[in-house]
Amino acid sequence: MYYGGDNYEPRTYEEQYDTIRGMNTYIAKVFGWMFIGLLLTAGVGYLIAGNLTLVAAIVTNPILFFGLLIAEVVMVMVLSARITKLSYGAAIALFLAYAAINGVTFSIILLAYTSGTIATAFSTTAITFGIMCVYGYFTRADLTRFRTILFMGLIGVLVLSVVNLFLASSSVDWIISVVSLFVFLGLTAYDMQRLKAFYFGTEGNSVLRSNLGIIGALRLYLDFINLFLTMLRFMGGRRR
Repeated sequence: MYYGGDNYEPRTYEEQYDTIRGMNTYIAKVFGWMFIGLLLTAGVGYLIAGNLTLVAAIVTNPILFFGLLIAEVVMVMVLSARITKLSYGAAIALFLAYAAINGVTFSIILLAYTSGTIATAFSTTAITFGIMCVYGYFTRADLTRFRTILFMGLIGVLVLSVVNLFLASSSVDWIISVVSLFVFLGLTAYDMQRLKAFYFGTEGNSVLRSNLGIIGALRLYLDFINLFLTMLRFMGGRRR
């Protein structure tokens, strides 16, 4: 039985049952936090999008706009680097704060696309995300061997995105979308498998396990958001 690099063979049926039940409860809790983050982002985005004056203030103020983006990056870095030292409450607070700030910047996207395109992209994202999560949960393959490839693909997407800000090339944008799709589908399966590694790797340390669960929720949240953005790029449907 493979769990993200940790071999675990329960000795009895009862032990196996208790272990699987505990792991599934843990994963369900992680998904719960991920969904709370997505709901918070969607709620904040919807409220901000309903106030065009506020949206205009964000878009036309470079300091405010880029300040929000920098704040998001800093929060992710702090969570990732300090997760073993933060309290569980602080980790949750940072995650929810990130989701809320992301909702502010997301309001611009909600206004840029039609409601039909957003609904289609969301449903498509939910289906593909779910499929990759199921694959990541059940596969016996060690997905960590693809970690370097996925990371390099992510770096490539970031570099191409920055370059295309100046080129404004539709061909480059299409390449970015294709690479992004494969990268974030792969990361979804990888991060799902990592949740199992978090559960077993903490060896019963409930505090560390809970904190790593928040990191897991953040990673899955980011995978979903980036898949959603990629689907939007494929579908187009911007407002005229």
